[in-house]
Amino acid sequence: MHSLAKSTLFLLLLLAALSAHAQKFEGLATRPPLGWNSWNTFATNINEQLVKDMADLFVSSGLKDAGYEYIVLDDGWMAKERDASGNLIADPVKFPGGMKAVADYVHARGLKFGLYNCAGSKTCAGYPGSRGHEYQDARLYASWGVDFLKYDWCGAGKMNAEEAYTTMRDALYAAKRPMVFSICEWGDNQPWNWATPIGHLWRITGDIANCWNCEEGHGSWSSWGVLRILDMRKGIRKASGPGHWNDFDMMEVGNGMTVSEDRAHFALWSMMASPLIMGNDLRSASKQTLEILGNKEVIAVNQDSLGIQAMRYLDENGDLDVWAKPLSNGDWAICFLNRSETPYQLQFDWSKHRISEDITGRNLQFSDANYQVRDLFQHKNIGTTKVVLNAVVPVHDVIMLRLQKS
Repeated sequence: MHSLAKSTLFLLLLLAALSAHAQKFEGLATRPPLGWNSWNTFATNINEQLVKDMADLFVSSGLKDAGYEYIVLDDGWMAKERDASGNLIADPVKFPGGMKAVADYVHARGLKFGLYNCAGSKTCAGYPGSRGHEYQDARLYASWGVDFLKYDWCGAGKMNAEEAYTTMRDALYAAKRPMVFSICEWGDNQPWNWATPIGHLWRITGDIANCWNCEEGHGSWSSWGVLRILDMRKGIRKASGPGHWNDFDMMEVGNGMTVSEDRAHFALWSMMASPLIMGNDLRSASKQTLEILGNKEVIAVNQDSLGIQAMRYLDENGDLDVWAKPLSNGDWAICFLNRSETPYQLQFDWSKHRISEDITGRNLQFSDANYQVRDLFQHKNIGTTKVVLNAVVPVHDVIMLRLQKS
């Protein structure tokens, strides 16, 4: 056999052997990841100083103490071409110190560092993708100290999504540095049906937009408002759980919606056990924005160890949603969402309701038990479930409660 053919055969056998024993890194993302991503606000206009500023603000603003830990650079961090050896290069103008130095800076503040690439030959912004370089790129990320890889789907052509993401999963495992693997193929190939053994989270829709209930068309694809994403997928709750999350996309809190809409957005993503990845400029964030993002009581619902995605319990004529999420220790989170254009006068008689949840098999029969009721945005107890809840839910806002058995 020709020596080149032998080398090729050896390489194929080696990759097959590696794949046979490969798996995703277990013990990661046992709770939805919390962090920040550059794309929503900065697109490809990113640089070394921006990362340092975000890392410092995580610490000084209290966001790190609230649980946020990942700083993820999205598309545009690399040079337009690979080097002579086929390696990715950090853009020397944007990142003059190199990517390892950036990762070291983030790590020195007790945080974790993430990068972006694409399964296709080009990223969505036209930079080098990983197709054909998966193992090479994974080794490079490991050498830089990367903790999180967001892997997009642009330029994928007729590639099989499950196979493409499995290849990168295997490459990451072979590189021997545990990394959270974030699958970003927009839900087009129904990853909730196959991605649990491959990734730690998977996007369920196309990109989010900083609007409440809109669709922004871009020709062959669209961006979606908060309500559109909330309503887009049905019947995928059971796919989500510790180590494998339905990802509702990065948050737009602080990016131009009303304070009520920001609060509802944050509450809903927390109820849905979605990763909470900020997408705003923390350097100019208002006090109200930071209070929403840093709300430890709401974050605790998102980070609950059961890892159950909320269910829509009630829909009042399209005006009011009632979402329910079972929590550990027998607690429940309840979220009243006003979808309408007028304030909603809520009169909720707990005794008339029974909530049955099919993942845990738990039933909440209010007539048989009494729960303390805590408002998670007012940070105070507001009574018990033996008393009718009378409150006004503002336009595009929520009342989010935690119920604890008396």
